[in-house]
Amino acid sequence: MTAVVRTRGLTREYKELTAVDDVTIELEENRIHGLLGRNGAGKTTLMSLLTGQEFATRGEIQVFGQDPVENAAVLSQVSFIRESQRYPEDFQVRHVLGTAPRFLPHWDQAFADRLVADFRLPLKRRIKKLSRGQLSAVGVVIGLAGRAPLTFFDEPYLGLDAVARQLFYDRLLEDYSENPRTIVLSTHLIDEVAQLLEHVIVIDEGRIVVDEEADALRGSATTVVGRRADVDAFVGAREVLGREGIGGLASVTVAGLSPDERRAATAAGLELAPVSLQQLVVRLTGTTDTEFEKSA
Repeated sequence: MTAVVRTRGLTREYKELTAVDDVTIELEENRIHGLLGRNGAGKTTLMSLLTGQEFATRGEIQVFGQDPVENAAVLSQVSFIRESQRYPEDFQVRHVLGTAPRFLPHWDQAFADRLVADFRLPLKRRIKKLSRGQLSAVGVVIGLAGRAPLTFFDEPYLGLDAVARQLFYDRLLEDYSENPRTIVLSTHLIDEVAQLLEHVIVIDEGRIVVDEEADALRGSATTVVGRRADVDAFVGAREVLGREGIGGLASVTVAGLSPDERRAATAAGLELAPVSLQQLVVRLTGTTDTEFEKSA
């Protein structure tokens, strides 16, 4: 496959903070990529660099084979929808959606109209009068109907309720299957989007800690549960991603087990549980589920 995004040694520093630290990645075309991590991990800064909205301190960026900074030819093929997206407050929803096609040459008006109906957006209401959920829906409509060959969603759907978020996921997958393009989803609602993702990048403190195929990640770890002594004996020198315990019981997440190791664990009276993508990200970033949710 062709990579639409390539970076090498990409770094962005702000005085004493290194927000993006020596990042080297490739994003292949016509796939759904997940950019995952805690709040403040560097996700938004990385996307801002890839969309030409930030200047790199050092390193290389290529988007569609070119530097994206102040490059109209590249940026016309890119859409970046933020959770904190700003629109002129006195504009009505119809004005915002009417302006979008000027910047998004692949805009599909029929699809936009369908999405407006799906999310029940009031076209004649001013932006400053919209609820948070309605404002999020405006971003979702622009991001989906724009059909940019490279589309970034930086958690713009956070203001949506569970039903509306599911509607977003359904419409995204449905349209992506008919109109393939490269989509990057940045989110902390990992379990909700896990089945959409084909490739996963996890960033923590500005550095890439995971850059893997989603299918490979889903089977890359197992939680072993049982009496503490039995669990410790089984785990031995294996790579431990996370450990919890209460009383005489222990729950340890370890890197992938072979079929023989699984049989040995069962024979020892231990329980084996699959690890969700969100649990895996939590373990890899050294947090608990509660801490991860709070940070996000």
